[in-house]
Amino acid sequence: MKVFRELLKDNRFKIAFVIVLLLCVLSFLTAFSPYDPSQWNVVERSSPPRWLHILGTTSMGQDVFWVLTYAVRNSLLTSLIAGIVSRIIALLVGILAGFKGGLIDRILMFLTDSFLVIPLFVIIVLFAMIAKARMDIINLGILLGAFGWAWDARVVRSQVLSLREQDFTYTSILSGSNTRSIIFKDYIPFLIPLVFSTLIGNMSWAIGMEITLSILGVFNLEIPTLGTMLQWSISSQALFLGYWWWVLTPVVFSILIFVALYLMSVSISEYLDPRMRLQRVGKA
Repeated sequence: MKVFRELLKDNRFKIAFVIVLLLCVLSFLTAFSPYDPSQWNVVERSSPPRWLHILGTTSMGQDVFWVLTYAVRNSLLTSLIAGIVSRIIALLVGILAGFKGGLIDRILMFLTDSFLVIPLFVIIVLFAMIAKARMDIINLGILLGAFGWAWDARVVRSQVLSLREQDFTYTSILSGSNTRSIIFKDYIPFLIPLVFSTLIGNMSWAIGMEITLSILGVFNLEIPTLGTMLQWSISSQALFLGYWWWVLTPVVFSILIFVALYLMSVSISEYLDPRMRLQRVGKA
């Protein structure tokens, strides 16, 4: 709670937190949706925004607002799953490589570097195409998480290498503590803020990938996400036909998510920066 209160002093974090909170509220509104997002022709077609349909309707007879609630929920859930999966892999690889060193470190860093240099986008597209029939938000999140860990694993490894040289590590070893105890009791508390910061950046990347895959048509278009909303509007020539609200809605909310996650990530990164912390201590 102390860290959270400190972060709220930063206006960027405050703005980002409010946006994310509003998006979460929007996601929870799916529980009150009067329409099934997979059904067509449930409302008047191609109606502009008005009181009855505040964000208008699509040419397929869907209420844009209620489809948006599902889209935001699914996009955020996909990015969260991808972030958690990639954090688990990054932690395991980074801690093991940094703490063990030697041959294990070289093998794991070779694997990590391979993930950094190979064209991951092409591979992800191929996997998504092969498993398109079974590609739901959970499987997409796992797929993105399985390929989105490499850079952060190197960051974790660097932090562990630094922690390994600290006096408390030698004290723990001399006192008879085993590897598991040192990692969970001594290292994890230092790594949690770093993991949370990189989680936000990875979530932003995952949402961007979901939108890209949907526009390319390799994700299941029957599942409402920000990407599939945009894909349906493009394939239906919504902008050409003057249905601007259909195109603008997923674009605006995608930008809102990216801006919120960026502001939150920058704010947390600066908070964790030792130089910035010294400045705060000096001002206090």
